[in-house]
This record gives sequence, structure tokens and C-alpha cells, in this order.
Amino acid sequence: MVFLKRRPPRETKRPSREAKRPSRAQTANRTKAEAPRAPVESSVRRLWLVGILFSILFVALWYRAFELQVIMGEDLAAKATRQHTAKETLVGVRGSILDRNGNYLARSVDSSSIWANPQLVQDKATTVAVLSKILEVEPGRVEKLLDPRKRFVWIVRKVNDTVAKQVKEASLPGIGLSPEFERIYPYKTLAGQLLGFVNVDDKGIEGLEKALEETLSASRIRQIIQRDAVGRRLGSTGGDISDLRGDDIRLTIDSQVQFIAEEALAEGVEKYGAKWGGCLVVDVPTGDILAWAQYPFFDPNKPGDFTEAVRKNRLATDALEQGSTIKSFLIASALEEKVVTPTTEIFCENGKWKFGSYTIHDTHSYGALLVSKILHVSSNIGVAKIGFKLGAERYYNYLRRLGFGQVTDLPLAGQSRGILRPASKWHEIDTATASFGQSFSATLAQMAQAYLYLANDGVDKKLRLVINDPASQNQEDGSTDGKPVAEKGKDAERIFSPETMRQVRAMLREVVEEEGGTGKAARIPGIIVGGKTGTAQKADRSGKYGSGRVGSFVGMLPINQPRYLVCVLMDEPTKNQYGGIIAAPVFRDVALRTMAYHGLLPDSDDPLVKAVAEKEQQRRKKAFGKNEAAKTPGAENATAQAETDLQTAAGPVSVEQKPQRRVMRRVVSSKPSATVPDVIGLGVSKAAEVFSAQGVVPEFQGKGGFVVRQTPTPGSPWPENKQGCVLWLEDTSI
Repeated sequence: MVFLKRRPPRETKRPSREAKRPSRAQTANRTKAEAPRAPVESSVRRLWLVGILFSILFVALWYRAFELQVIMGEDLAAKATRQHTAKETLVGVRGSILDRNGNYLARSVDSSSIWANPQLVQDKATTVAVLSKILEVEPGRVEKLLDPRKRFVWIVRKVNDTVAKQVKEASLPGIGLSPEFERIYPYKTLAGQLLGFVNVDDKGIEGLEKALEETLSASRIRQIIQRDAVGRRLGSTGGDISDLRGDDIRLTIDSQVQFIAEEALAEGVEKYGAKWGGCLVVDVPTGDILAWAQYPFFDPNKPGDFTEAVRKNRLATDALEQGSTIKSFLIASALEEKVVTPTTEIFCENGKWKFGSYTIHDTHSYGALLVSKILHVSSNIGVAKIGFKLGAERYYNYLRRLGFGQVTDLPLAGQSRGILRPASKWHEIDTATASFGQSFSATLAQMAQAYLYLANDGVDKKLRLVINDPASQNQEDGSTDGKPVAEKGKDAERIFSPETMRQVRAMLREVVEEEGGTGKAARIPGIIVGGKTGTAQKADRSGKYGSGRVGSFVGMLPINQPRYLVCVLMDEPTKNQYGGIIAAPVFRDVALRTMAYHGLLPDSDDPLVKAVAEKEQQRRKKAFGKNEAAKTPGAENATAQAETDLQTAAGPVSVEQKPQRRVMRRVVSSKPSATVPDVIGLGVSKAAEVFSAQGVVPEFQGKGGFVVRQTPTPGSPWPENKQGCVLWLEDTSI
């Protein structure tokens, strides 16, 4: 048995109560020593990091704000202005050109142009596809225009309203429409070369549009426009175009007389195969040009379709040797200087005269002729001998006073002075040839001016083309009554005495009225006509006379107290060359119908006169109604009655007038056609009737009784399903 020895219990020292409870210092130290230090330090660091980060951001924001508002503020403001606003030029409406009765020959109408800001185009492919389809052009042309480096480009200038409407409805970002004005010529080819045309910016290029640019052109102002984010126009800061309109110009041209002259001239030129022809009709008492006709015709609505030769206003720019029509001035000068009398006898060498190394021929063999008969048979030898009697110096001085060798006072662009060398440079042969219209040249306008002196008893009277020209020195107080106004403080210059003019006009009467005269084709039964034929050689490029000829006729009626002066010229006719054959009939047609239009035809049983009178009466009945058609001037005071008829028919002739009639009546077929008919100038009911016959109901826009514009354009193919035909109306007939 094993006994284990109990180990005595270990003595332990029980701590006192004071020993059990640690001191506060010990507790604090122990807590501090025993607490986890890492989490506390991490939180503190985060707090500091966030504080620093926000401080940096706060400073950066303040710096950026300072930079944007102070340092870059001015540049950014300018950039914002450029992005949302733009400067544009506001242009007013170009002034209109009207005839003497208030009919519009040229006017401007509202139009639209398509522009783009390529930088704002969002989907270029879609934009190109849509625009090319609307404009009916190759997509490549549109794509080339949308250059992203540019901020503004014109896509198409002055489109019709149908295209503009389609572009607007497409709502393409970066594509917009700008309002502009389009120049139109309602009568198309009527007086086309005289009127001229403008370019796409409405600046006159040729004709009166160029010569009167300062008067017709509208004023311009610069304004600020606002655009939204896609470039659409929002508004403007100002700018009113109501005061920017150009001044209207009222011409002396009578549209009906112009139509008469052009119709007769075209027939003559075509009949004799001439290169071109011209005709001027002048009202002698006033000097007003009633017609300025040229053929082939030119339509200023489509200048690109015609050559420069056709567009040119040849009546003012082409100086040609005029031939025998010049003989009237040689005879008048010799009579005025009393070197000959009407009864002076001149030996005409039996048709062939040789002096020195030169030879002059007549078309017929003549012996001794009285001066009064030399014009009658148009003897070159006879006038050459009279020219030697007069002398080069005196003859030259008369030619200068008559206006040769200098431009006329007419407001025309590109006028030719013609060629008239000083008398000191004339040789003996020049004196002879100048006597019958060679060795110097003149325009048809210069010829009309010179013959106006003969028709006006030798007194200086200027041709007039513009009634209300602000630049004219012959207008008093802006008078536009169509009556001649004398210059203040000036008496009209007299070149020839009344007696000389009486003698010369008697000779011109014989040219037409007497047997054997070269102008017998100009006769009008019941009216005494006087005039002079002309046939001149043309120099070729070598400077020598070639086969080309110029045929002309200048006449006045009635010859005892001329009311109308008519000049006709045909250049290089191929089927006949003599002015008495090719130009005199045109004169007769124009003069006869002009007299009928003004109610001045006498009672006559002649078939030609009766036919013209009846035709004019029918025209007046259609144009003015039965009451006006019934008016026929009697033998007494015919001129006054004619003026009364015109005034009654046309109404007041102020520039602001809006006539309610169309001078030239056109017959528009109502038969079905493959192309769009021309209804411009027609009344609403007639235009609707014409379109209805084509199975089309047009859309009418505007207010008024007459069609002033139409789309599609006349003569173009019908659009698909014949839709989109629009007619614009106004109160005035054009």
C-alpha cells in the first residue's frame, strides 16, 4: 500500500483591495497600450485626403471659372456670337421698268435661295440624297458643296416655290432658305436687248438694267440674324427693307407699238435672210421713242440661252455706214449754206464719173438733174458734186451738230460714237463718199436723232427714252406727263431754217410719192409719206468693201407736219440688198399699224388701209370694250382725239399706276398639251380655263385678277400627276 504524501497548500498572498484596483494612470496607460491603433489612423488619413481633394477641386473650379470668364471670356463670347448669330446684308427690291402706259416690262418678285452650314449637317449622306432628289441634280454636285471646313455655302440661288417648299418640309439640319428677289420680264422677248438683264445678285449686266443701275438698284444694310443650334433663322436685331426699294423707271416705249415694230421687223428679216434688223419709232412732237425693236429676239429671262451677238443692243452699239439715207443731210446743209437751190442743175455724168484715180457710179444713167430730183433718184454723182461745192469743213460741222461722231443723250450702256474723222483728215475722195453715206459710220440711234431735226423744222430736239429719269437735265420738278420740257434758261438750237426743212421734206415726199422714186414701197394710201432709202457697202476684215450690204429706210408721216418718224435697217440681207425693197415695206407696215393704233388712219377704200383699220378696231374692242372701240377720230383734230383715246384707254399714266388691262392680247390654246401652257398676264378665269382643259386645277396664291407668275415654268414638261401647279395673282396686269 502506497501512501501519498499530501503536499501542503501553497501560500498565496491575497492582494489587498487597494492592490486589486489599478490606479487611473495605470488604467489609461493600459487602455492606450491595449487599444487597436491602425483603424484610427486610417480614418484620419481618409479625412485629410478627402479634404485636400475637395480643396483642390474647389480651387480648380474657381480657376476654371476665372479662366473662362476673365481670361478667355471675350474670345468665348465672340465664338458664341458667331455660332448663334451671323451678319447678313439686307437688300431691298430692285426698281421696276414700266412702259409709258404703266405696263411692267421688268420687275422683281419674291424668291428663295437654298444655303447650307456644312458644319451643322448631321447626316451628310441623307442630306445629299434628299437635296439631289429635290433639285434633280447629281448627288456628287451637292456633296462637293457640303465641305465641312466651311460654315456657309449657297446650294442653289433663286429656286421656284415648289422646290423651296420641298426643302422646307424636309427639315434638314444645316440646310436653310434665304428670301431673295428674282428679276422677271413678263413680256419675255419684247424689247429684250433694250432692257438687258441682271445677274444672280440683281446687278445690271446689259441694256437699261446696266445703264440705269444706280437708279434701279436697291439699297443695302447690314444686320445681325440669330440662329438656333441647327442653324435655323430665329430672328434679327433689326433691319427694315421697306425703305430700301430701288426707284422705278418709266420708259417712253409703248408696248403695243413695240410689238407692232417687232412683228413687222421679224417678218422682213426672215423674208430677206438678213443677219439682223432694227427698227425705231419716234413720236416727233415729243421726241419720245415709242419702239426700239431688234431681231433676232432675246429673252432676258434666260440670258444664258443666247449668244452675246444676240444679246447686244445693236441699235446703239453697232456703227455702220448708212449709205444714201445720209444724202438728206448733205442736201439740207448745201441749201442752208445757199451753195445750191432746189432748181440748181447738176450734171450727173450719165451714171459714171471719174476724177483722178477714183470712179463713182450711179445705179442708173442720169444726165442733168435738178437738186430737187437728186434725192428722188438717189444719185451718188449728184450729191458728190454738191459735196464739193459745200466743202469738207462746212459739211463736217453740220454732221457734228446733227450728232454724228458722238454718243446720243440716251441712257444706254456701251453706245458707239461711230466714226467721223475731222475734216482736216479728209481727202478729196472722202468728201465725195461722205456725201452719199460712206467713209463714216453711225448707229441707227444716231440716224434717228439726226432725222428728228429734219422732222422738227431744223430745231434741236433730243430723243427721249426715259420719262422719269432722275438724272435727266430736261425734266422740271419731276414732270412725268409725257410732254417735252425745255431746259431752263436755254433756247433750242436751230440747225436748219424752216424754209430749208420745207424744201428737203418736199424732196423726201417725192422719193416715196412720185413715180421713179426709190421709196415707192413705203406708200400708204390716204397719208402723204416722205423718206429716204439707203444701201451701203460693208467693209470686210481686210478693210476693203466686200459683198455685204446694209439696206435701210428712214421715213416720216405725214410729211407736211410729221407726227411719227420710223427708221428701219437690215444688216447683210441675202435675198435682196436694196433698202427700197427690203426696208421700205417694213416701214409701211409699222407706220400704218401705229397710225391705226392711235386712231389716226384716214377714211380710205384702199384694201390694205381698211384691213388694218378693221383689225385695230377689233383689237381695241377686245382690249377696251365696245364704247372705246366705237371711238374713231374724225378728220378734224385727229391728233387730239387720238391722245384722248389713249388717255381714256390707259388711264392715268403716273409711275405708281397699276393698269387693269394688257396691251398685247395673246391667244392661248385650250387643247391638251404635253407642256405647261403660258398663262402669265391672263386673267384668273382665262388661266383657270386653260389649265382645266389640261385636266389640271392650279393653286392660286396672292390676290388680284391677273397671273404674274407661274410654276412650273411655261413650256416645261408637266410634273408627275400634273401636281404642284401654282399661279400667283396681283391686281395689275403685266
